[in-house]
Amino acid sequence: MAALLKPPEMFDREPEWRALTAFAADPAPGATLGVVSGRRRQGKTFLLRALCRAAGGFYFAADEGTDRESLDRLGATLAEHLGAPAPFSLETWHSAVDALLALGRDQQIPVVIDEFPYLVRANPQLPSIIQNALAPLRPERDTSRTRLLLCGSAMSFMGRLLSGNAPLRGRAGLELIVPTLDHQLAAEFWGIEDPVTALKANAIVGGTPAYRREFARDDTPAGPDDFDAWVLRTVLSPASPLFREARYLLADEPELHDAGLYHSVLAAIAAGNTQRGGIASFLGRKSGDLAHPLTVLEDCGLITREPDVFKANRTRFRIAEPLVTFYHGVMRPIWADLEHTRDATRLWQRSARRFSGGILGPHFEHICREWSRHMAPEEMFGDFPNQVGSGTVNDPGRHTMYEVDLAVFGLDDDNRRPLLAVGEARWGETMGLGHLERLRRIRALLVAQGRLGAERARLACFSGAGFTDELVAAAAADERIVLAGVADLYR
Repeated sequence: MAALLKPPEMFDREPEWRALTAFAADPAPGATLGVVSGRRRQGKTFLLRALCRAAGGFYFAADEGTDRESLDRLGATLAEHLGAPAPFSLETWHSAVDALLALGRDQQIPVVIDEFPYLVRANPQLPSIIQNALAPLRPERDTSRTRLLLCGSAMSFMGRLLSGNAPLRGRAGLELIVPTLDHQLAAEFWGIEDPVTALKANAIVGGTPAYRREFARDDTPAGPDDFDAWVLRTVLSPASPLFREARYLLADEPELHDAGLYHSVLAAIAAGNTQRGGIASFLGRKSGDLAHPLTVLEDCGLITREPDVFKANRTRFRIAEPLVTFYHGVMRPIWADLEHTRDATRLWQRSARRFSGGILGPHFEHICREWSRHMAPEEMFGDFPNQVGSGTVNDPGRHTMYEVDLAVFGLDDDNRRPLLAVGEARWGETMGLGHLERLRRIRALLVAQGRLGAERARLACFSGAGFTDELVAAAAADERIVLAGVADLYR
């Protein structure tokens, strides 16, 4: 198979396209299986349709329906693909899967079943049927070069498809998760050149491609002066699909049976209750009652569990989808007003403090950690970061505890993780020598604890509002003091 060129209209997705085309063009004999997953609106369908178009493959999009209806639709789609005069009659999924394998008798061909969870909901035996169809020494499999790709957005379901004792475990030659765009790519995709505006928009819509093209209809903030107006005409407009999208994201997940409970858990996290005890107090429940809902939300990709890098028994939870955070932090408390007002300007103005402190601040901290881990120049921390996280450090002498927004660890030749830097991130606050002294105190405490590398650890200040002249002078005189503003995060 000749090299498959990525469509010019596809933004980025270079690693995903390489992985898919390599899988589709694999010359090895025998049919193979791949699994593609990712949260909704990330462009999985666009990727797979483009692959089938470039390679002459077969694409089938499943619907929610009965088993019989799905088989009839597949038979009709397959007949259309092959130019047959009438739809094929597929009596069972055994014969349907063999018909898909027969497509690859003469050449490698990608065969895509999109929204695979819909089919399994109607027929839970389908993964086992595919497992048996791809069994070794089976003639239908051995004589085929079909590259079967199963795709789905129900993250909890797709995550279990190849895990544990699942029927398809060990059968897949590709497991591709299509991620959201990082903050730098998102700014480029949205066409936002001003870094502060880019970060503020990212705190609302994240890196989900569909939110620009389909949901906002290419309406992007023209610059800093247009940001508030853009929020009003897109996310806060009842006529915009973005207005209710955060609610629909939960409804799309089949594992979330008690929507009220899960919305409350997300509201607790959005309000700053990032530990299990705080979430339980917010909900008026016992901490032990939250194990299941937190695990389900994590499996669905809606929250992430982030360990305290200095305390093994301490964990924080963070909402993974910025639009969900924005909904619970800004929109949900004033939902009735938003639905019925003709002009949400005053509502948005009254929400400015919640947006800046409760959403922008934590999002800025997260972006600083991501940038430090994957994008910062090597010389910034003196070595390549191997782990970046947040944590807490006790100060027995002052009877207090310090929150560390950013801790950077390296990896030495003995597989130990020396501390490279401790940092603080402040979105709306000009940072000065007081912030530097706080970081020095934290470093001294870590040295006293015997933390590897702490005595040489750099002190990193990240600010969305800038730095005092005194702090800039201190950084110029000491290479172990590093400063980064919003513009640096987009370089």
